[in-house]
Amino acid sequence: MKKDYEQLFKKLVKSYYDGNFDEVVNEILNASESEKKEAMSVISSLCGVEVKQDENYVYNLKRAITEYKIRERIVEKLASCNASCRKESGEKTNCQRVCAFDAILEDPLTGGTYIDESLCVDCGMCVEACDSGKLLDRIEFMPILELLKNNEKVIAAVAPAISGQWGPNVSLDQLRAAFMKAGFTDMIEVAFAADMLTIKEAVEFDKHVHKKGDLMITSCCCPMWVGMLKRVYHDLVKDVSPSVSPMIAAGRVLKTLNPDAKVVFIGPCIAKKAERNDPDIKGSVDYVLTFQEVRDIFDVLEINPGELTGIPSVEYASRGGRLYARTGGVSIAVSEAIEELFPEKHKLLKTAQAHGVKDCKEILAKAQAGELGDVNFIEGMGCIGGCVGGPKAIVSRDEGKTAVDDFAYDSPVKIATHSPVLDEVFKKIGIEKLDDFRDEHKIEIFERTFS
Repeated sequence: MKKDYEQLFKKLVKSYYDGNFDEVVNEILNASESEKKEAMSVISSLCGVEVKQDENYVYNLKRAITEYKIRERIVEKLASCNASCRKESGEKTNCQRVCAFDAILEDPLTGGTYIDESLCVDCGMCVEACDSGKLLDRIEFMPILELLKNNEKVIAAVAPAISGQWGPNVSLDQLRAAFMKAGFTDMIEVAFAADMLTIKEAVEFDKHVHKKGDLMITSCCCPMWVGMLKRVYHDLVKDVSPSVSPMIAAGRVLKTLNPDAKVVFIGPCIAKKAERNDPDIKGSVDYVLTFQEVRDIFDVLEINPGELTGIPSVEYASRGGRLYARTGGVSIAVSEAIEELFPEKHKLLKTAQAHGVKDCKEILAKAQAGELGDVNFIEGMGCIGGCVGGPKAIVSRDEGKTAVDDFAYDSPVKIATHSPVLDEVFKKIGIEKLDDFRDEHKIEIFERTFS
């Protein structure tokens, strides 16, 4: 079923490029006469829009693409399911088992399931767990394609987990060439924004942790981790760094330096599609695509990154920033920055990491109960292995981690504080010395409000 959606997405993208979109959409709808409404829901999600299901559907679909407006909901239940994945009465279904927020409930009338939108954080874990294909996340490429066709400035901001996704021999220079061939203005590494946050969080650690019992919880990277803190362990929010994620930081910095640019984040995570809609950070990133979606787009456009001559750039991201892609990466990067900037404080640093929903819940429960011992810096990621284990990665998490480590440890810039390019960008956004990170107005670009 999921493979069918992948092929259908490719078919829609190709028809949009070829100019026979109306014909192809009508063909799909006519072939699904008995389930026409479900077919409309599928097509709408694959085109990234919400459309009224009436006799003017195709016209409304095209209009929605050209007049794109962000939808609040990312994950959609297309139709009722029979819960056949529930082996015994009373057992949880696959989607219920992976939901960290107990947002998928049993429908007492049908015996199937439905999503309680008041509890759902749109993390997308259920989409991957559902074997029936009744759950689908929205794909935003069609509205992006409109921008590309009109020669708008569109920047691809790629997650640190991108290393190795197109094979061990495909470089980031070649991927940059691939994005530019697809029509993007340029491609940048979000690892560079991670470097900025590394320094910020090192300063925060120095400010907030002085003795045993003091605690700092990083908010970097993972929307599921943030969701757990806000919705389940909200009494720990006082200990959470107010930092935005590297994705949001990248978007804000890019838009500050290029006010007319549109920013598209590319990563392995469905939850990032929902994160950029959070009220306190909305507008920082315009669109989100996953690695799998980009792979399908490259397939349609007949772009093979491995066959392209790379477009090189100066080295600007550090080893630490690139390590954010996997479990422990944030802790390593922040630890190295603390050691460099606050060597005496580094002696106090005791880090702990959690990955996967079960581990994250366990470590937060311990923090809530004051049972962490000497630990004073906690990092959590909702996927096992970190972002390299994301649901929309192309390669296995072990392959992804190996590629990330190899690329990171080969970085000429070892620590964020050693990057001359970073110093230049900081100056452009008004940060010229370490004490500026203690000025709430100067670091506003890197902060959010947890409520």
